[in-house]
Amino acid sequence: MTTQRFVFRFSQAYRLAALPFGVAPSRCEVCIDDGRIGVRFGWWRVETTRDNIVDVAITGPYSFVKTAGPAHLSFADRGLTFASNGERGVCMEFRRPVPGIDPTGLIRHPNLTVTVADCDGLAAALKV
Repeated sequence: MTTQRFVFRFSQAYRLAALPFGVAPSRCEVCIDDGRIGVRFGWWRVETTRDNIVDVAITGPYSFVKTAGPAHLSFADRGLTFASNGERGVCMEFRRPVPGIDPTGLIRHPNLTVTVADCDGLAAALKV
């Protein structure tokens, strides 16, 4: 299988809010390769196997205050959001929660939302 790469689509306001946290377009991508998925959002990383994804949905819009800047943890469900714009993204639901927000891996996330440029393409590539 060839590697599929999906870049994040940054709006200007999100780009400015993200810079102090090491998040820039050159440091953000979703890669699908050989049954694995890797997501990089500045200093944050999420990796899992493709078979760990049980559902995929296109979501949005998002509140700037709740999503701009660094990676965001939902206190409601421990979901993780890597947002670079407020319009739309792809939410991946996991069978087994994955580490991502903290360097120790103690906090695990049942889902991850990413705001890539090609939401439809990523959703199609991940469909279960």
